[in-house]
Amino acid sequence: MADDEPTRAARLLEAQAKAVRLFAEIEDRGLIAAGRAERDVSDRVRDLANELFGTTRHWHKRIVRSGPNTLKPYRENPPDRVIGTDDIVFADFGPIFEEYEADFGRTFVLGDDPVKHRLRDDLPEIFAAGKRYFADHPDSTGKRLYAEVERLAAEHGWELGGWHAGHLVGEFPHEWIDGADVESYITPANDTPLRRTDKAGRRCHWILEIHLIDGEREFGGFHEELLTL
Repeated sequence: MADDEPTRAARLLEAQAKAVRLFAEIEDRGLIAAGRAERDVSDRVRDLANELFGTTRHWHKRIVRSGPNTLKPYRENPPDRVIGTDDIVFADFGPIFEEYEADFGRTFVLGDDPVKHRLRDDLPEIFAAGKRYFADHPDSTGKRLYAEVERLAAEHGWELGGWHAGHLVGEFPHEWIDGADVESYITPANDTPLRRTDKAGRRCHWILEIHLIDGEREFGGFHEELLTL
């Protein structure tokens, strides 16, 4: 029997809270460090999730990207890269906690580059502004929210790095997102309301993801978490 809506919301929030703790431990344990390859860091985070929560499954590929690899959108698979001493790195993980999906991304800066630090600091601000826009516009569509996130990025001097700014999330396995199904994404082609129910009559829950890039300096950053809760 499927969980009722309050239980679904609570379990999605519990999953995200565990992801928050996981990412705090990533930083506290210094897993992202100069001289380590991206794939090695990804494996260390995988092992840490298992150590902390017994997590053995992730609902999408594990991503750790640094330097120019941070320009690449999710679907690309750039070659493994060694993290540098004055680098920017983002991690994007989708661990499954008790059959509920988390999807969480954060950016880390090594060194003192002021532009990289500004990018890292702008990411949560733009995320928060996008979430406020969603809260203030009950009839928001994927198209309208994407346009607002794009406007916010430009206002801060950045570009968006991907064709969408978020997607559906839920129980594992949630209805697998079809790349051609724009209604599953926060994207300019999605004219449907984000506040709706799915085919099973459950409330749709969304992830908002902010991928900002500086094409001239060849780096970017990433921030994502729940939009609807």
